[in-house]
Amino acid sequence: MMKRTRIALAAAVLASVSTAALADGMNLVFAVHSSASNTFWQAVKKGYEDACGKVGANCHMLFTQTEGSVQEQVANIEAALASGPDALFTSIVDNTALDDVVKRARDMGVTVIGVNVDDTEGAAGNARQAFIGQGFLAAGYSLARAQSANFPAEGPIKVLVGISAPGQNWSEQRGQGVINFLEEYKASSGRDISWEKIDSGTDLATTADRVGAYLAAHPDTTAYFDTGFWHAAVAGTLKDRGVEPGKVLLGGFDLVPQVVEQLKAGYVQVEVDQQPYMQGFMPVMMAYLGEVAGLSPANVDTGQGIVTAADADAIMALSEQGLR
Repeated sequence: MMKRTRIALAAAVLASVSTAALADGMNLVFAVHSSASNTFWQAVKKGYEDACGKVGANCHMLFTQTEGSVQEQVANIEAALASGPDALFTSIVDNTALDDVVKRARDMGVTVIGVNVDDTEGAAGNARQAFIGQGFLAAGYSLARAQSANFPAEGPIKVLVGISAPGQNWSEQRGQGVINFLEEYKASSGRDISWEKIDSGTDLATTADRVGAYLAAHPDTTAYFDTGFWHAAVAGTLKDRGVEPGKVLLGGFDLVPQVVEQLKAGYVQVEVDQQPYMQGFMPVMMAYLGEVAGLSPANVDTGQGIVTAADADAIMALSEQGLR
């Protein structure tokens, strides 16, 4: 209800403020830990740019050259702060690496909102004012719970959990959420269930190679959970090997086109949507409301909705528009 109230208020303020006020032009910076080639972030970027257009803000989105490079992300923020932005939005993938630069931004009077990934201690661990994104532990748990409905009725269950980016908050917490469910499932069901973790990588080809090699060595694997969208490549590997859809259950995060295609093909059974367009759109609205109405940024949970093959066609149409 709080989220809906904030969105409604944003719409009301936008409707009541003159075009001249909208054109004043806040200077906003969005610095992320991923490269521009990461498909997921294009939906975030579209939400960001659409919101910036609505409020007449001057907006810049800063990607890293190397996928997942926190060092490059911090360097981008340092450079951006030199220009004196009104607000900074950033993904907090490390519990310490961004602390100093975020604190410095706040000391400069810059509004700072964590987006997509937060410090595991939240506001207690980082000076950001709010977080807009998914609850990762809960999302991992929801993913595993949804996939458990597809576990075989009899026999041992062997699970592989891919930690796409070891040490980064989003990946570690999602993976732990999966394991939390598996522990509860084992205790409550009495089933013979075991699991292993692997550094699965943040690249489609890398994940296909690493998980593909694991599956070749462990052909009795029941399910693979990815903490990102790179299991789409594992689906391709299984298809190339002539493995039928559903023989190895696959599930992960984000509705990039490659994943939606594998949902339709039956190789991916469940996926968690964290609504990237909202992650780009809402921080701009929060900064704008702070500028024109003096409202403090608020936390927004962008969800842990489960998507299955039945949703694939509708999702694909929205994905082609850059909205999902």
